Amino acid sequence: MRSFDLIAFDWDGTLFDSTAIITHCIQAAVVDVGGRKPSDKDAAYVIGLGLMQALAHAAPDVPPSKYGELGVRYKHYYAAHQNDVSLFDGVLPLLADLKARNYVLAVATGKSRRGLDDVLKTSQLQGLFHGSRTADETAGKPHPLMLQELMQEFGVPAHRVLMVGDTTHDLQMALNAGCPSVGVSYGAHEPASLNALNPLFVAHTVSELQAWFTAHA
Repeated sequence: MRSFDLIAFDWDGTLFDSTAIITHCIQAAVVDVGGRKPSDKDAAYVIGLGLMQALAHAAPDVPPSKYGELGVRYKHYYAAHQNDVSLFDGVLPLLADLKARNYVLAVATGKSRRGLDDVLKTSQLQGLFHGSRTADETAGKPHPLMLQELMQEFGVPAHRVLMVGDTTHDLQMALNAGCPSVGVSYGAHEPASLNALNPLFVAHTVSELQAWFTAHA
């Protein structure tokens, strides 16, 4: 008997190898509007949050009046690099296996709806996910609304939903929604910070994640 019915994945840093690019784009955008360049650690920490929430946190010395410009500059840099990133090795076979086993697969991401739809249009990803939620149409992480809406849409109770993510924002969202979680340490946040939020497991590679699903999900 399996333990879950719905598996929700974060996108950037969990399925999509984009952490370094996003970190660079945040840093460049902050400098463009006159802020102090965030460290790699500070810029990576906000990955997974909604865009404006992330930029405001990464650039505390930038006044709110410049947040709009900050967002525009970030999107400018990201658009120039969006084709430089790709799925982590092993992600497509993992997702295909889970779908073949009749799990409901979803994405819960800090990306915008437009940004997520753009990547989901690729031929290799079409039809893999049953549903998705983005920060600009619900609430940013760690607010539980993304997961709550997915639970309602598919009629799955919290204890049968598993959240998989690479940041503490993902795992805290799961806690806030009453859902179990699994962390991955190959993205933005360190294993120690993920373990502090009591995930069922922290995978260091996609192959470790696949092995855990085979044994426990």
